[in-house]
Amino acid sequence: MQNKGLITVFAILFGLVSLYQLSFTFVANQVEDAAQVYANERHDATQSDERQQAVLRYIDSVAAEPQFFGIDYNTAKDKVLNKGLDLKGGINVILQVSVKDILAGLANNTKDPAFNQALADASELQKSSQSTYLESFFEAFDALPGENNLASPDIFFNKGLEDQIISGMTNDEVKSVIARKVDESIASAFEVLRKRIDKFGVTQPNLQRLGNSGRILVELPGAKDVERVKKLLQSTAQLEFWEVVKEESITSFLLDADSKLKDLLAQRTPATEEATQEENEEEDLSDLLGGEDVVETNDPLLERPLLNRILPVRASNPGLASFSLKDTAVINGYLKEPQVRALLSGEQRYYKFVWSIPEYNEAIGEEITSLYAIKGNREDTPELSGGVIVDAQQSYTQAGRVSVTMQMNGVGAKIWEDMTEYAYNNQSQIAVVLDNVVYSAPGVSSGKISGGRSEITGDFTIPEAQDLANVLRAGKLPASADIIQAEVVGPTLGKEAIDSGILSFIIALSIVLLWMMLYYGKAGAFANVALVVNILFIFGILAGLGAVLTLPGIAGIVLTIGMSVDANVLIFERIREELAKGKSQRDSINDGFSNALSSILDANITTGLTGLILLVFGTGPIQGFATTLLIGICTSLFTAIFVTRLFIDRFTYNGKSLTCSTAITKNLFRDVAIKFLAKRKVAYAFSSVLILVSLGSLFTNGLNQGIDFVGGRTYTVRFDRDVNALEVQN
Repeated sequence: MQNKGLITVFAILFGLVSLYQLSFTFVANQVEDAAQVYANERHDATQSDERQQAVLRYIDSVAAEPQFFGIDYNTAKDKVLNKGLDLKGGINVILQVSVKDILAGLANNTKDPAFNQALADASELQKSSQSTYLESFFEAFDALPGENNLASPDIFFNKGLEDQIISGMTNDEVKSVIARKVDESIASAFEVLRKRIDKFGVTQPNLQRLGNSGRILVELPGAKDVERVKKLLQSTAQLEFWEVVKEESITSFLLDADSKLKDLLAQRTPATEEATQEENEEEDLSDLLGGEDVVETNDPLLERPLLNRILPVRASNPGLASFSLKDTAVINGYLKEPQVRALLSGEQRYYKFVWSIPEYNEAIGEEITSLYAIKGNREDTPELSGGVIVDAQQSYTQAGRVSVTMQMNGVGAKIWEDMTEYAYNNQSQIAVVLDNVVYSAPGVSSGKISGGRSEITGDFTIPEAQDLANVLRAGKLPASADIIQAEVVGPTLGKEAIDSGILSFIIALSIVLLWMMLYYGKAGAFANVALVVNILFIFGILAGLGAVLTLPGIAGIVLTIGMSVDANVLIFERIREELAKGKSQRDSINDGFSNALSSILDANITTGLTGLILLVFGTGPIQGFATTLLIGICTSLFTAIFVTRLFIDRFTYNGKSLTCSTAITKNLFRDVAIKFLAKRKVAYAFSSVLILVSLGSLFTNGLNQGIDFVGGRTYTVRFDRDVNALEVQN
């Protein structure tokens, strides 16, 4: 073999670099283990929160101290071999960005009947189609009767797209523009989510776009608060500032609305009374008219449907009035009644009714919220929105309450100055509305506010305020994002996964090492050394690339162990064949390596192509498997072909004998001769029967699809003692 010196130097340097990369993981694990021991000594198992705090205090106290070759914990933690959520615990979700919302936004929320019919038809097509929503929309639009043009002024030929879509463009030309704009919006949503998650505080979060489906995979190893993660990911962060309608300007409407609702409900009541009468017609009339069982039938909520729902207590955000949280759906329905909306005249037609943040009231023992009326407009667009926010931070009010302070850009600062000046002159309020919920509605008591600085207050915890500031800094999502798949892995299951993965790895490695020694003797020992070097290279590369080790990744490494020695098996068997032909040992070794090379490359290239496909098109665990498999293929080729050759050439340099066998295996299987071709007809018949049975089973029983394909939820529960499965089921 030529260039032995270069290969030797490369292998040694590669090994040293791998050890260096893994040293960070060693340091981090040592500190974390010591912290856990420290916490366990001071708190028992029932004090989990105290233990966690003790761990954090210990790590914080030693984080900057050198631990190993000058490496401190802070440095090591940034370069540690990261574990995936199946090993560390955490949250895995797939978000579906609403392409329907994006299309509606591009069309300026048009009321065009053809456009909205196509959206509805596309939603129906999606129930039984594998196409993307955009493809279904184009298909539905083309199927509509009559001449329908996407470049219509009522659809996509609007002010927002006038520089890209012109009148007279064909539908096919418009489709390419819309497809590009939708892709840009999804890419924007991806970037917004990435910015939010980067500040969430988990190590090695993973975000991926899943093809052109509008789906985004998010993996957060170590995350525990599921609701907090969902809120962070799904919040559209639609921040708006609206002028609040004064109470005296809306009071007459509320009184008229209450009276109108009384009449409307009275018109709907007789049908209910008739139904009740039919149910009770067989009862004795005297029982209904007399005695202590008579119940008062006058319902105060029918007499004053709106005003009698007002609570005697007020929320911290008072608004017009406070109501029980459970009544908000009913009141929303009342205020949307056409006959009630008709009572609003002139500019009042654009008034919008929104609710404040719900809060628990101890006096009545339930959650309450306040109703606000804000001044809308014909376009339903706020005078100032969250797009002007350039910075947001968690802070505190003068009273010590948790808040979020915001800084606006120059344009926003000027509008904010005008809004606050108007509010000061008219003694009105400005509602800070986030995702259609009023967080605060402060008045302006000291003149206009310059500089573009504002504040959101509410009943925040510190993490909630930090998340809100993070979301506002990252910007709003261009469309709603719904969680269509979620997986939560607890740390206990993660530890079990690590233990089972390590056990399978050790068992597989031990069996392979033992077999190679017993079957190939000294040559097998050289292959074993190369295998250990191969494993070192794999973990070193994973750590150096910042890759995440997952349970399927461990499976890929275990598979690589077998593939690595498979190359050596081919080489050793070729060497044995050449020795059996009477060739010299040197020629047998040279021919064995060269003749086996084509078979080794064929096997590894085909497997590598499969792994590459899994890496590109797979998600989550599949990618973890593909990553370690591809790395393992590259390193196993190097160690099997070059590292093993270095040991063999070194050993046989002075003429030492290397038979690639032991006394037991030297003549094993030598006289075995199975005439496979002579038995081909039996094999054909057996294979045909097996294929027919398989096809029959497939078409009659079908496939039992897992939760990945049909959706749903799966839970894995661990008990602290043995339980009877039948008892749990009952």
